[in-house]
This record gives sequence, C-alpha cells and structure tokens, in this order.
Amino acid sequence: MVSEDFIRQLEGYGLTTATILYRIPDHRSVLQTYIWQQYDLAPRFPILQKFLDFWRRELEGPLHSVTIAHARLLKPAEIRTVNGVLTLH
Repeated sequence: MVSEDFIRQLEGYGLTTATILYRIPDHRSVLQTYIWQQYDLAPRFPILQKFLDFWRRELEGPLHSVTIAHARLLKPAEIRTVNGVLTLH
C-alpha cells in the first residue's frame, strides 16, 4: 500500500516548514516560536494559508512573522515506470 505522503509528493507537493513568530497574549513584547510542517504546494501554499487563517481567527497570540522553507523531495526526473513498475532514479 502506498502512503498518502508519497502520493502527495507525486502530485507535486513538497515538504513545507514554516517558522512562525507570534506575540504572547499576556506579554506582547515577548515573541514565541512555533514550527509548522506539512506537505504543501508552492508558491501559493494553500494548506499553510488555511492554517494561518485558523490561527488569526481562533488563537490569541498575534502573528509577528512567518518564514517559509519548501523542498520538493521527489522530482519528476527521479521517478519513472519500467514495465509498469515505479522505480526511483
């Protein structure tokens, strides 16, 4: 059975890591870090955008900044079928 993560990679998703700095609600001058990681589609990052919308709507710690790193772990040239079998190159 093929994992959902592998299927997403074949569909063009890449591993996205967002470093989120936010202000602590009771001490607005103090910044806290939150690391978020998920498979997402660059350059629009719809899954990250949905998460950030949730954050703004539901959480009290206002966002300060978001830094994004993104990497496609599988590239089209690395995967092909040989006699109907997927092979990695």
